[in-house]
Order: sequence, then C-alpha cells, then structure tokens
Amino acid sequence: MSKDHIQIFDTTLRDGEQVPGCKLNTEQKVIIAKQLDLLGVDVIEAGFPVSSPGDFKSVEAISEIVKNAKVCGLTRAVENDIKVAAEAIKFAKNPRIHTGIGTSDSHIKFKFNSNKETIIKRAFDAVAYAKSFVEDVEFYAEDAGRTDNEYLARVCEAAIKAGATVLNIPDTTGYCLPSEYGAKMKYLMENVKGIEKAILSCHCHNDLGLATANSIEGVINGARQIECTINGIGERAGNTALEEVVMVLKQHNDLNLDTNIDTRMLYGMSQLVSDSMGIYTQPNKAIVGANAFAHSSGIHQDGVIKNRETYEIIDPKDVGVTESAIVLTARSGRAALAYRAKNVGYELTKLQLDDVYANFLVFADIKKEINDADIHQIIETSAIYQQIISA
Repeated sequence: MSKDHIQIFDTTLRDGEQVPGCKLNTEQKVIIAKQLDLLGVDVIEAGFPVSSPGDFKSVEAISEIVKNAKVCGLTRAVENDIKVAAEAIKFAKNPRIHTGIGTSDSHIKFKFNSNKETIIKRAFDAVAYAKSFVEDVEFYAEDAGRTDNEYLARVCEAAIKAGATVLNIPDTTGYCLPSEYGAKMKYLMENVKGIEKAILSCHCHNDLGLATANSIEGVINGARQIECTINGIGERAGNTALEEVVMVLKQHNDLNLDTNIDTRMLYGMSQLVSDSMGIYTQPNKAIVGANAFAHSSGIHQDGVIKNRETYEIIDPKDVGVTESAIVLTARSGRAALAYRAKNVGYELTKLQLDDVYANFLVFADIKKEINDADIHQIIETSAIYQQIISA
C-alpha cells in the first residue's frame, strides 16, 4: 500500500524564535534555513515580516536562498500585515502567506471585542486579500483547540471559499487531549464543505506535554501537514518537536504515512539550533537528547550489548548518532564493564572480570560516571593486573 505524504511545516525561525532570549540574526537564520531545506522540510515559516525591519530582512533573505521548500510569512488578518509579507517573500520560488484570526469564544470576546459573524468576514477578507498576491494561502484559526467544532467548520468553509489551500487548526494553548484533537480533525474532514480543496494542518503546543501525541492523532484523522520546530522549541512549553513526529511516522509503518525528511540529519540539526539559540536541550529529550541512546542500567546494558533492539526501537545511525552509549555507573553490570574494557584494549576472561568488577564497584561508588581513563586505572590497580597484561 502506498503511503500518504505528510508535509512538514517548520516554524523554528518564527514560533521557535519566540522563546525569550533566543533572538537570531539574519545570518544565523539563513544558515538554519539552508539546513532545513536540505533536511527535506516542505515549508519553512521564515518569520513575521511586519513585526520588525529585522524580521522583514530575514524573511526576504531566506526567500532568496531556499531552493526546494515553500517559504512562508506569517500575518494577522490585517491588510498591511499581508501586504508586507507579500513583499518579503516576493523572491521565493514557492511563496506562501499564512494569515488568520482567533476563533474561540475567549478570543472573539476578549481579544477582538467582536462577534462570530464579523470574525468569519475578517477571515474571508484576509484570505482573499492574501490570494491577490500568492496562489498558496494558509489560514490559521487561532485557539481552534477551544473553538466549538460547528463554528470552526463555518470559519473553515469561508476560508476555503476565499481561496485558502491549507487550513491550520492550532491547539494554541496545548489544552486538547489527543482524542479530542483527533475528533476535531475528523469532524472537519466530514463536515466542512469544499474540504477536498484544502489540506488540514496540525499546529500543537506542549503545555500539557501532548503536542506530539496530538499531532499524530491529527494526521491519523485526516490532517496532512504538521507544524513543528526543531527540539520542540517555542512559546511557553514549546511546540510539536519535528524530530519526534517524523520518527513516530517512520517507526509506525502501519500508519502508512511518511515524510520527505532525511532523518540522518536530525541530530546535527538539533545541535545547530541549540547552539545558535543558546538553548540547552535536556538530556532525556526524545530522539536527540544526550541520553536518548545511552544505557546505564546493568540489565539494559547487557540486553543492548547482546542485541541492540532489546532496548532500542530506533537505530541511532538513522537519526545521525554514531552509536549507542554504554555508560558505566554503580548500576552497571559485568557485561557493560567487559564491553567498555574491550573497547580500550582489554580482553578479560570471566575470572579476570570478576576481580576487576569488584575494584570497579569501589570506583563507581565514588564517581558518578566511569570514563575510559578510569577503566585503565581500575584494571591497573586490580590484584589480577599482571595476569591480564601478560595474557
């Protein structure tokens, strides 16, 4: 069975850059954009052009150098925003304008002091105006996660009539459960007139730690684009992590969904964004964290040494990591010690290993982690050392 293609919409340079203290200059953005293009993302959201002269300059520069991906500029449902975005992306081979407005009761009442019918008209007018500049227009219904489905469907219908090619359904506050978000996509697929003229897009935030799960439920239920960032960076608790959704789809062949992402670039891409933005990536971060392929428990280490797949569902090389790490700690067993000792030149017999292991535990109780230099010292101070080196 042929797989359906899921477009990857990367917003690292727009939503991701909204993390406090993580401002990038144009040169840094261009470097990241080039790598995202090589990575295989379908859309690069380059920025919010009207927000500042610097952002306009960056979006324009990115538009000029990206060879394959669509380059997208974000706007509000405001004519000047749209006009400025169109100007910023005019050099793009494949330009897209991303415009929209809040649709939840909370946004309509408190943010816009408006009413539902006016919001629908503003949505239609924004898309129609954007359509006068580019063929590819994406509409976002901000806070769609907390928007009544029936009303959301009406807004989506208006956007399609105005010419929208993509309908972004953001869980702006990260509120939805996966079942709720999936059901919302399913409802729109079944109830929006003209839905075949546009694709649905998932844009999920991670306030409750559900961004990846919600995005996957979204595509299972009919969405064909996922909006995400490298390392899951973004507002508050962050966005959907690109590396996570891509690898979920790759590992679960039964979903019959795939992407164009060259997964071997994921770890390097993660490091580039982390270094450029000065954002520390937590060690236990899925896919790209320092401990994602590291094993310190004796039981796990023994299993991985015998067969990697006992405790790893992903081959580290598939995401650009050289190999799994066997980390020696007080919880490590003989198999791990023998493996690491062999890597630094010692082929230990069972009896030799027993003696060295007893010395290892003394060291391991003092140090949090045993390195290669420590292994030499552990073996050299073992009672059986002379026998080992004469073997």
